[in-house]
Amino acid sequence: MAEVVKVIADRESRKRDGIGARVPDHLALLKPRVMSLVVFTGAVGMAVAPGSISWVNAATTLICMAAGAGGCGALNMWYDADIDGLMQRTAGRPIPSNRVAAREALITGTLLSILSVLVLGTRVNPMAGALLALTIGIYVPLYTMFLKRRTSQNIVIGGAAGALPPVIGWAAVTGSADPGALSLFLIIFLWTPPHFWSLAIAFHDDYAAAKVPMLPVVIGDARAARTIFACAALLVAASLVPAVIGMGALYLTTAIGAGAYLLVKSAQLLRAPNQRAAMANFHASLAYLALLIGAAIADASLKL
Repeated sequence: MAEVVKVIADRESRKRDGIGARVPDHLALLKPRVMSLVVFTGAVGMAVAPGSISWVNAATTLICMAAGAGGCGALNMWYDADIDGLMQRTAGRPIPSNRVAAREALITGTLLSILSVLVLGTRVNPMAGALLALTIGIYVPLYTMFLKRRTSQNIVIGGAAGALPPVIGWAAVTGSADPGALSLFLIIFLWTPPHFWSLAIAFHDDYAAAKVPMLPVVIGDARAARTIFACAALLVAASLVPAVIGMGALYLTTAIGAGAYLLVKSAQLLRAPNQRAAMANFHASLAYLALLIGAAIADASLKL
């Protein structure tokens, strides 16, 4: 009898271990880093929008945006499982490493995407829900399924999806998307290509092996570095627009200082388009965006 009890206990222990071991894998499907960026930029849209929003609607908006981003991540991993397995950077993801079934990712991504749009549109306002639906539509069918494997401009057009979260946050407060929201969209839209092209230079061989036509693979690292610098210059110029239409001195000072830092790093990549400089520029672009958004939120808080 004692042996039977031990066998049952061991079996239950293995089940618990299995469930516990799968939780990180399912979380990885949702691309938590991208999800956190979406929530962060969505929050800045709410913070700087004119008007007010209840804490319930604010929390609902951020949760729905996180769920929608997670759904996009799961669907992206489901569709790209074949090429993810060919790339060193992505081979360890849950599906190519056989830790999560592709069907599970498809179901998870579909449910999260649909529910996030429905809840945001009905509980907050239709404009915010429609913009989240547009974001998912751009990222999954347009970027992931159509553009990514067909054109070197994939991240330029697909980057619109990553630029919409601050507009969603703004719309959650105001019910509309006016020039202030569009200025935030422009900043993220211009930030996205040089950010990911830096990563594509660093992992040039990975993308080439998977036959994904990222810009550095198509035109070479040196020409891609020149394009990155030009985009960085446009980005820094665009980052000054919010200061013209209402942001204060804190934001303006940060935009100028962080912009100068980004241009220095982009110039270093321009001089030496290698993996080390590309990763340095990649991380610099992350720091730049964090500083810019932090300054925007702080500036808006000072006006309360």
